[in-house]
Amino acid sequence: MASEVQRGRLGGSEGQPVLHLLVVEDNASIRAACLEIASNMAFSAVGAPDMKEAEEILRHQAVDVLLLNLKIPGGGGMDLLERVKKLQPDTVVIAMTAAASVSSAVEAMRVGAAEYLTKPFALEELTSVLENAGARRQFDLESRRLRERLRSQRGVGNLIGHSPEMEKLYRILSKVAHTSHPVLIVGERGTGKELVGKTIHSTGLHAQRQFTPVDCESLAPEMIENELFGFVKGAFAGAIRNKAGLLATLEGGTVFLDEISELPLELQGKLVRALQDREVWPMGASHPVPLTARILASTSRNLVAMVEAGRFRRDLYFRLNVVNLRIPALRERQEDIPVLAMHTLSKAQRDQYAEKEFPRTFSDDVLRLFLEYEWPGNVRELEAVVERACAVSSGPVVNLGDLPSPLQEFWMQGRSVRRVDLEAEADQDLGHIVSMAEVEKKTILTAIQMLNGDKLKAAKVLGIGKTTLYRKLKEYGLGEGPERDED
Repeated sequence: MASEVQRGRLGGSEGQPVLHLLVVEDNASIRAACLEIASNMAFSAVGAPDMKEAEEILRHQAVDVLLLNLKIPGGGGMDLLERVKKLQPDTVVIAMTAAASVSSAVEAMRVGAAEYLTKPFALEELTSVLENAGARRQFDLESRRLRERLRSQRGVGNLIGHSPEMEKLYRILSKVAHTSHPVLIVGERGTGKELVGKTIHSTGLHAQRQFTPVDCESLAPEMIENELFGFVKGAFAGAIRNKAGLLATLEGGTVFLDEISELPLELQGKLVRALQDREVWPMGASHPVPLTARILASTSRNLVAMVEAGRFRRDLYFRLNVVNLRIPALRERQEDIPVLAMHTLSKAQRDQYAEKEFPRTFSDDVLRLFLEYEWPGNVRELEAVVERACAVSSGPVVNLGDLPSPLQEFWMQGRSVRRVDLEAEADQDLGHIVSMAEVEKKTILTAIQMLNGDKLKAAKVLGIGKTTLYRKLKEYGLGEGPERDED
């Protein structure tokens, strides 16, 4: 008998790709039932009665979900499963087997099947298994698309770069964005923790909903409680009307608890109960209201140490730490610094300085300094430095003299250290070590003398701003300079 192929026609839901399902089953009634159910779900369904027809379909079409009878006449069910997992490893396989062949189902799971159905099965059971398989495949596809979008955009906002640390972050982001679990975001100040929170929200299931940050460090405890949990009329002096809290009103939106480590212990306990019971108790209320917001939290402190010291609740830590995202410090991903600096330069041109000729690049010395500097303020500090340099630069290239004085001094100190090292190596005279200030003073004087007293040229040669040079001269008692900072 000729091979039979039947196709379901219903596409995927809005915003999701159509999933392709292949049913390999010799029993025409079972195959028809599977195709009918699948065609009424988010599948484009194709049926094959034997191995030959199935292999022909697989040669010409990618399959998202495979519903496979392991004991199909003619054999080869397990062989087909193994070939599919090699050629299309992301395919979700559902193995069908008779009750007496459970061992085959176990072997299929070992090879790579995600689910198995034991014949005879109810249609409701088939529907449930197909729903799970489809959801799993959609999740995998969405995660891949998001990961590619993050990579093609070099990140989102300040999340820029392809260092191993950032690639790891992108992979985790692509997964947690499509869940509703709490996420704990850990990193030094200035690394972009709130931006990571916004990225999770904006690429997630409820991106159209509200994202609301709450600063646990600067807000008074009473204000935090009012904002998060709300209150009822008469709960305290001044409560003249009911106020709903963010945890109960965002309807799928996100509350970002910035510096959660600073939340008072009393409020920590109230937050634990909300997460545990999925209910929020407004201040003064006689009954709770449902928790409707997703909670993301950030900290720059060691919460484990705070838990051990009794300054942070252990149960809250475990509730928040379902997913832990560590944001690397800028010094830990040096290869991303030039890309991030250029991104900030371009952004400043678009946002702030479109009306003037804008620096288009950095000098080699500036880039070298950026790589040597440790950036204690992380991305936030780098952005501020670049934006400031853009404002004062008068040409197409940002030079050392356009940078803030502390970075110029860092550069000078580095040059002085190298000079001392070279002199010590040449002279082998350890008893003749001089202070850093003395070396710096000698370097400045030598440059001015070689340039016949032209201090502006000396500053340019030394790679520092003229105001920095004048201040150094004043410190060493070698002359007065203008007081106005023009660096």
